Amino acid sequence: MDDRVLMATKQWTLVQPVVSAFVGAIVRDFAARDDVLQEIAVAILESYDHYDASRPFQAWALGIARNHIRIYLRRQKSDRLTFDEKVIASLADTFDGMTEEARALDRLHVCVSKLDTKALELLDMRYSQDLKPAAIAARIKSTPNNIAKALQRIRDVLRDCVRKQTAAEAYE
Repeated sequence: MDDRVLMATKQWTLVQPVVSAFVGAIVRDFAARDDVLQEIAVAILESYDHYDASRPFQAWALGIARNHIRIYLRRQKSDRLTFDEKVIASLADTFDGMTEEARALDRLHVCVSKLDTKALELLDMRYSQDLKPAAIAARIKSTPNNIAKALQRIRDVLRDCVRKQTAAEAYE
């Protein structure tokens, strides 16, 4: 497999869930949905040489998906429940934006999983149990100020971890 095909495949694998959800929001028939997705994947591989790497791959892939959905909908003209171009464009923009939020949450999840037990307990008490620093301090026999500082340090560690992951993904 040459480098171009390998890179296209890697990038397609990352965005395929979003493109699939976008297609699924418009194409209701399961078999047709699979066919359209397969056509999109082939089109992405075939036209990867035209992809401008300075632009987000996901937006480019969603643009290809929009074109293939348009073709599908033209073939389905007898179906009175089809979307117009503005709705399709709006859905594509929405799905494109949702993915970055999902990636950010995935990064945060990875960072949280790296925390020690004490930090996880503090986060649980603060954010799952919705306890204020004073209530947490009373539970673990500390001061509210120490708890607030510990929570701030944990948030700083998480923020740095997410930033490092984001930067690392940009260089992949």
